[in-house]
Amino acid sequence: MSVKTIGGNLLFWKICAVFASLLLLLGFVFVMIGSRFSKSYYMTAHQQLYGDIAHHLATFTRPIKNGKPDTTVTHDIIHSTMVANPSVEVYLLDTLGTITDYVVPETTVRQKTVNMEKVREWLAANMDSRPMGDNPKQPGEPSTFSVAPVFENGRTVGYVYAVLASEKQKEVLALLNDDLYFRLAGYIFFAALLGAFVVGVVTFFLITDSVCSIAGVVQRFKEGDYSARIRGYAKGNLGVLTSTFNEMADEIVDNFEKITATDRLRQELIANVSHDLRTPLSIMQGYVETLMIKKDTLAETEKERYLSIVQDSTYQLSGLVDQLFQYAKLEANAVAVYAEVFPLSELVSDIISTYQLKARQKKLELTLQAPPLLPPVLADISLIERVFQNLIDNAFKFTPEGGQVTIRLAAAAAGVQVSVEDSGIGIDPAYQSRIFDRYKQVDGEAHSEKGAGLGLAIVRKILELHHTTIEVASEPGAGASFTFTLAGKGQGA
Repeated sequence: MSVKTIGGNLLFWKICAVFASLLLLLGFVFVMIGSRFSKSYYMTAHQQLYGDIAHHLATFTRPIKNGKPDTTVTHDIIHSTMVANPSVEVYLLDTLGTITDYVVPETTVRQKTVNMEKVREWLAANMDSRPMGDNPKQPGEPSTFSVAPVFENGRTVGYVYAVLASEKQKEVLALLNDDLYFRLAGYIFFAALLGAFVVGVVTFFLITDSVCSIAGVVQRFKEGDYSARIRGYAKGNLGVLTSTFNEMADEIVDNFEKITATDRLRQELIANVSHDLRTPLSIMQGYVETLMIKKDTLAETEKERYLSIVQDSTYQLSGLVDQLFQYAKLEANAVAVYAEVFPLSELVSDIISTYQLKARQKKLELTLQAPPLLPPVLADISLIERVFQNLIDNAFKFTPEGGQVTIRLAAAAAGVQVSVEDSGIGIDPAYQSRIFDRYKQVDGEAHSEKGAGLGLAIVRKILELHHTTIEVASEPGAGASFTFTLAGKGQGA
């Protein structure tokens, strides 16, 4: 049996159990309420039917003569009445409520007086609102009754008091009620089971229809249809499930695309690294082989030139390896920022001093423009130094002889704004958004140097670690300007 079948059956039985319990509980409550109201209904009906029996007995039998019960007359009439209607028990009362005569076994009468307050209330009440009174055989258990005064010589000499709910009636009703409860409980039990089964089946299929539709979409997604999404079910718990799955699917697809792009970039990285490493290695290998083969025939000046070329290639190779290592650490988030407060103009002045020789060799003018008083910045000195080195190297690479490279520093609200400007070949606007990606650079006709394309990518990564961004402004043939802002003291790196 599959997990789906087990889960479905379990859900089905849970639904059936819940509804069966609910319907059985409602059935029990219905039985109790029905019993209570049926009893009240029966007593009200009995009062309506036999409420005047005491009046008839008091009027037509004259049960009291000379102030005393006339047993010769009343016993036969009362006995006949009780035989004709076993639910009625008749008593004679004096004016104080004391029982003076009755036709029942004396041992069964446990109360010798009747509450006259209830008698007076009964006589004064309408037929629909008559109270319940004492039952001499069952003290403390109110019963429906009928009462009428007995007159002699124009004055009240006693009362006929008829209890309308006798012990015999209660025995019969108890037997009938037990049978009624048994049958009613049986009918409700089977009706509840049937109702629970029908409701459970309908509910189960309504729920599982939606669940199966959702499961089908999930199965399609699992099998590789990454466009599969759950439609509908926007509300309730299924709505939460739908939105959660769709968001998860979007995230998975986005991750797939990122992984695919990363894998494609990895392949490009391998290809570019192989090419970039091969170039200086090939140069070094060629000149070393030439020196080994022609070492006896080459002039000293020629040997020095060859060795200088080999040395330049080693520098180029070392720089490439260093850039690869630096970028790999930045990509792996393995570079920690050790921020400290320092004057940025002093750092830039030192960097420019180290580049002046290279600038003269390339016949470029490298200058710094900064106001005398600048707020200190909070940043990692070594990483920011690497940013300036890469930006200056990039400017040297794309600026022809006689050009200018200028570093401008200016106070800003967030700290210090930095601009590295050159008068080089410029960048087409269509390529400006891609120059900070690794291995993306614009080839120009005015330069012969090519690099790994990691310099600006490293710059962006380092500045992201400092919670800032770099922007470029350029036009073809009009040079380029790279601008970013470093946070000042107290603003955080």
